[in-house]
Order: sequence, then C-alpha cells, then structure tokens
Amino acid sequence: MSLTRSLDMISARVPRWKINWYVSLDSTQLEAQRLLAQNCPDRTVVVAMEQTAGMGRLGRTWHSSPGEGLYFSFVWRLGLPPRDLPVYTLALGLAVKNAIEGVAEVPCDLKWPNDVWIGSRKVCGILTQLQDQAIIAGIGVNVGHREFPPELEAVATSLRREGAVLSSSEDLFVRLLDEIEDATMMLVELGREPILKLFGAASSFVWGRRVVAEHEGTLVHGVTQGLDDSGFLVLRKDDGQRVTILAGNVRPE
Repeated sequence: MSLTRSLDMISARVPRWKINWYVSLDSTQLEAQRLLAQNCPDRTVVVAMEQTAGMGRLGRTWHSSPGEGLYFSFVWRLGLPPRDLPVYTLALGLAVKNAIEGVAEVPCDLKWPNDVWIGSRKVCGILTQLQDQAIIAGIGVNVGHREFPPELEAVATSLRREGAVLSSSEDLFVRLLDEIEDATMMLVELGREPILKLFGAASSFVWGRRVVAEHEGTLVHGVTQGLDDSGFLVLRKDDGQRVTILAGNVRPE
C-alpha cells in the first residue's frame, strides 16, 4: 500500500500529527517554513514522494528519487534554546535508528552529528533548523533505491539494498513519528544528558574512532573522545591536543 492510499490510516495511527502529503515539492523543509509562516499547528508534517530541491546540511542538496525514499519535515514549537539544537539533532538520529532497526530489522550506526549509516554508507540524513522559536526538522530515508547517481554510489545505500523487506513505507513512517515524539519528550523533560549518553552508546563514531575532521578551516586527524555538554564532538589530535569539532565534516580515516 502506498503512502497516498494509506494517508487516512496513517493519520489515524498518529492522531497528534497533522500530515500534509504532496506528490512533488521543491523541498519539504521549505514547505514547512512556508506553513510555519502561515501559523500552522505544532506537529505539522510535510511528506513528499519527490523533492526537486531537497535540502541537506551546510547548504548541500539531498538526492530525492521519486517514490523511492521517505522524505518529510515537521514543525514543532518546543521552546528549546538555540544551544539545545545540536542535541536535538542527535535525538532525532536516535529516533531514526530505533525506527529502522525496529521495523526494517537492519542494524544502523549513527555518524555524528546527523547521518544514519548502514555499514559504511549513508541511509538517512537529518537537518534541523530553528525559525521563529520553532523547530523545523527534515528527515530523508533511502528506502527503495536500487541505484544512485555515480557520485553517490560509493557512499549511499538504501533499506532495499541492505536486504530489508518492507511491505510499505507506512509502518516505518508511523514508527518514525512515534520515536521522534519519544526522543523529543526525553530532551524536553529530562534535558540533554540522557540524549548524550544514548547517542554515545549507539554511535561507533563518538569514542575511540580514528577520523579526519575539519577544525577552524583545517583538516585534522585524531581519535574521538566523546561528546561535550553541548553535543559537539571532542577529538584528540595526533599531537595530543584536544579540540572540539563544531560542524559535521567528519569522516573515518
């Protein structure tokens, strides 16, 4: 069953979310921004079968094949201070990992700060923004892709390519919304510490991983040493100096 035919069923399963479905959009993130400007309710979700200008972190584009992925953004006025936005990104990564492993039964890894990997390839990207005191978060999961453009072939994967058997995207989408709600409430009610601990335990990138990272405009090599209180990555460089990595330009060495 496609998402189009099952929209009413999905809405009934997650009644606290207001789902807006589109065949094609420039970007679910841009549409969520437009709906926020129109004072949409909290937990408004924008889902598209295709994005023609999908958004990734740091101004990058997101490859969105028609009908082969799960692409959505949501609006939620959580009242989080800007300093909590990086930790909320980590919380959403945990939610996606839990949903994929629970529904598709495929083990995932979390690449700090905003990617979900299967093996050494990206299956999901997350983008979080703060606008007018509201969170606008975008999530893109590669579900049914059989192939990718040549420039992505070595770094991207999909649930289909990893052997997951999904009768539809409906169960995954519903589980994602449930996990997002749980992770959000954990951060709002319990603060950053539980999210940081869970992410550190769930990610192979956070402790003892040799990586190459960008720090103050320079590529540095070293071993990861956990997360600081703000959710940023701590790295011990090869010269012994400890530095804090603020952006997501981190890759395995």
